[in-house]
Amino acid sequence: MSVGRTGRASRRRPVRTTGTHPPQGSGAAMDREHPLPIRQWPITLVLAVVGIGLLVTYADDFRYGLLVIGAAFGLGAALRLLLPEVGLLAVRSRFTDVAVLLFFGTVIVLLALLAQPDQWLHLPSVEYIGKVIGRRN
Repeated sequence: MSVGRTGRASRRRPVRTTGTHPPQGSGAAMDREHPLPIRQWPITLVLAVVGIGLLVTYADDFRYGLLVIGAAFGLGAALRLLLPEVGLLAVRSRFTDVAVLLFFGTVIVLLALLAQPDQWLHLPSVEYIGKVIGRRN
């Protein structure tokens, strides 16, 4: 319960949220004189690379597109790690943002390399699991 103006407990939610802080580095990458896409150039760049990856996936082999998308996540992690202000690319703390972006980028790249048929990366443990599952069916 929150305390109202009269000092009594109130069941209403507070009008303003208190005690929250924006993520470190969430300020715009450029000043207000520039238009919004330019002020938010880190997230715009990452989304542009993801868009290119989606176009490559649609037009050509899906593996190349997924590799580009995984690289976009890696680019986002590098920008978040190296730049002091990244705008909308900052969601949580710097460590959390970089860890999550690297994790998702790595998973996307590994899944693209392990995709069947004619996988580009052969891991013995994955092949063993496939054989065990194949014997059960």
